[in-house]
Amino acid sequence: MNDKPLVSITIPFLNAEKFIEGAIQSIFAQTYENWELLLVDDGSTDHSTQIALDYAEKYPGKVFYFEHDQHKNRGLSATRNLGIQHAKGKYIALLDSDDVWLPFKLEEQVEILELIPEAAMVYGASEYWYSWTNRPEDIDRDYIEESGIDAPGLIQPPKLLTLALESKAPTPCPSDILLRKEILEHVGGFEESFDSFRAMFEDQAFLAKIYLSAPVYVSNQCWDRYRQHRGSIVHKVNKAGKNHKAGLFYLTWLEEYFLRQGIKDDELWKALRIKQESYKNKKLRYSNPNLSRIITFTQTVQSTAKRILKRSSHYLLPNKMFYFLLSKWKGYRYLPPTDGVRFGDLRRLKPISEHWGSDRGLPIDRYYIESFLASHSEYMKGRVLEFGDDRYTRKFGTENIIQSDIINLLKESNPDTTIVADITSAPHIPSDSFDCIIFTQTLQLIYDFRAAIQTLYRILKPGGILLATFPGISQSSGTTWDRYWCWNFTYLSAERLFKEFFPDNNVEVKAHGNLLTAISFLQGLAREELSIDELEYHDPRYEMVITVKAVKPEQV
Repeated sequence: MNDKPLVSITIPFLNAEKFIEGAIQSIFAQTYENWELLLVDDGSTDHSTQIALDYAEKYPGKVFYFEHDQHKNRGLSATRNLGIQHAKGKYIALLDSDDVWLPFKLEEQVEILELIPEAAMVYGASEYWYSWTNRPEDIDRDYIEESGIDAPGLIQPPKLLTLALESKAPTPCPSDILLRKEILEHVGGFEESFDSFRAMFEDQAFLAKIYLSAPVYVSNQCWDRYRQHRGSIVHKVNKAGKNHKAGLFYLTWLEEYFLRQGIKDDELWKALRIKQESYKNKKLRYSNPNLSRIITFTQTVQSTAKRILKRSSHYLLPNKMFYFLLSKWKGYRYLPPTDGVRFGDLRRLKPISEHWGSDRGLPIDRYYIESFLASHSEYMKGRVLEFGDDRYTRKFGTENIIQSDIINLLKESNPDTTIVADITSAPHIPSDSFDCIIFTQTLQLIYDFRAAIQTLYRILKPGGILLATFPGISQSSGTTWDRYWCWNFTYLSAERLFKEFFPDNNVEVKAHGNLLTAISFLQGLAREELSIDELEYHDPRYEMVITVKAVKPEQV
């Protein structure tokens, strides 16, 4: 009796008569013998159906043939899932009908998963195989793609997905993968919405689910040959000019999947947003026929850069040229070397606008403030207190507001003021008075800020909500208020400060902004001059605006 675990191998195929026997023979050549082969037909109309049936007849109990009802063409994902449904093995191996395995593939991968039980999947480094043609021009084109990470090693979720979105870790070829059957059942198999041209990304959608769910062992060992030919899905989609459309479909699906799964990882969301933006830019370029020559030129540059760098030493090229070519080859964002940066309109000693961008549109910090208040407008009800004026109470308040109050240090500040008080010492304001307090961009002007927060806590009703914002990265006001500007806060200092007065679980602090929004705000640019994606991208190193939602307990 064979005590080694059974491996179920699935080969989905569609009109694969040219290559499928090579794939099958590479399985029979394996040093690991306890396997079953599931040949799954996606509605072939060539001789590949008969080839598969012949193998199933010749090796009963070892090789099995399956097809969809009425020999229909259902797409690659549905065909993979059909094979997986019939798999009996502890492990599932994927092999595309045009690829081949090296002889030790199964033996070495099974050993890894047996030795590392926490690993749900293993993959290595595929050989991109051009020389199968035996044409002289293809003989030297084979190469093994690097993993992009420090392999070998066990990678915890969701690091591999983040690296994949950042184009730092290439997507493994499906033929290189070995998985535990239970992880396939856990994530629900392949996504069958990825049909037609979208099939180019069906493996990436599947792997995204794996990467989010379980650790993956990444090796630097080569176990398969990934055949490069004009009949492959990737080649057909690229030739039809639909790769950007397929990519956008995948990224939209991934965003929806993140939301369904409740993914909160900031780095992962950041990588997704950047990737989405890059594909949207591709869509704009491809939709403009006047840019076709530029696109062709760019692709030529990328190909040329690859050839030059693979045959040249770093030290034979000028520094700037080396990094430019490297970025074109790898698809990275080009970063100019020292002395290569061009400042343009930003090389100035005074900002573009002296009025925080208010003379150009909506100031960028106001975008974050108003977005925060709009998302919490449901709490603006009952008796509401706002500092300075009632603009936000009127703009975002609900029909359930019973009374609106305005507080100022002096009545002269606003004739509509209803409460005159120094918030650091205001015993004349009754305790437990307000259902909601809107406290925007004011805390930095108060020297004794702890006393101010203590008063705010006191005058809130039990269950009342404090909605506060204050600057992080900012110029000072540029007005007479400069003489009062005392502090700037960070996410950490704000969180610790408000938790001195409110219960820990009742305080929600967020930071907003990124490098571009911070620079733009300091220069006085307006919200209208940046895209939504640029505004919503969050980089925790650049805290432009801090927002706080704090709730006074019902029982005090």
